[in-house]
Amino acid sequence: MASDLDCPHLVTDRPDPRAVVPRSGYRGRFAPSPTGPLHAGSLLSALGSWLLARSAGGEWLVRIEDVDRTREVAGAAAAQLSALSAFGLRPDAPVVYQSHREPLYQQALEKLLDAGAAFECHCSRSQLAAVGGIHRRCVARSDRRDPATRFRVADDSAISFTDRIRGHVQQDVQREVGDFVIRRSDGCWAYQLAVVVDDAAQGITDVVRGADLIGSTARQILLQRALGLPTPRYAHLPLLLDAAGRKLSKSERAHPLDPSDPVPALRSAWRMLGQDVACLLDAADVETLLEQAVANFEPGRIPVKPARSEPAATSHKR
Repeated sequence: MASDLDCPHLVTDRPDPRAVVPRSGYRGRFAPSPTGPLHAGSLLSALGSWLLARSAGGEWLVRIEDVDRTREVAGAAAAQLSALSAFGLRPDAPVVYQSHREPLYQQALEKLLDAGAAFECHCSRSQLAAVGGIHRRCVARSDRRDPATRFRVADDSAISFTDRIRGHVQQDVQREVGDFVIRRSDGCWAYQLAVVVDDAAQGITDVVRGADLIGSTARQILLQRALGLPTPRYAHLPLLLDAAGRKLSKSERAHPLDPSDPVPALRSAWRMLGQDVACLLDAADVETLLEQAVANFEPGRIPVKPARSEPAATSHKR
């Protein structure tokens, strides 16, 4: 597999593009974590977010979410970027790496701490187990050397939003989640804070991602409000499951995609997005397939229910 050095349009240590909303009023993104190679479920999310951006005449960015050092696999980010390029999914701006952006997260954290919206928490998981892991008040009997930092969730924190695919969604964050971690006790920045800061800094207007992350949205809206940041529109794509009903990324069938033969996997992802398979039957190469996909894409056909993986979409050469 080619390295990301062979794809100069995908590599950068430069700052973010200016957070100016494009003329179409739409800027989306695909944000994989470098925990392994892209698989069919990853392609479903990447293609879905790309198609929604392109059909709106908008921009599509890629961000590598590599703040969790404990889960990162060496070389995975480069492999993911090379695979995206092979599948014709090239971003409209330089790729951003979360690991280069700690000063932005620290600035946001300090703002929350100064406002009393965040606090150091010395509670352990075992201490919170008695309340189902939901933090409503500190129960630690002594201070820890490595406390986490949590966002303080108010009692009246029922959040609702309209998902483009799933319609009305509501969550009582105080009751269902409680005070949530924004910086972990090991020093890693939590996903919830990093993604909110990055989406705002990059001018993301539309967050399109897998349905497994819909439960994070209410927490992110609370953070956006506390930090004075805009709330983007949300769309949560169907998950790709294996035959046993497990999310593909957690399944033994989550084989890497084969970048040398991208057309079959793209057709499969198109089908799992609920689109008319006949529209792409004549496309023999990636460029033609993506052109036809944009021309025939119908967002209203994206299903709510999870899709089932296909052996052809997840197979790879040995």
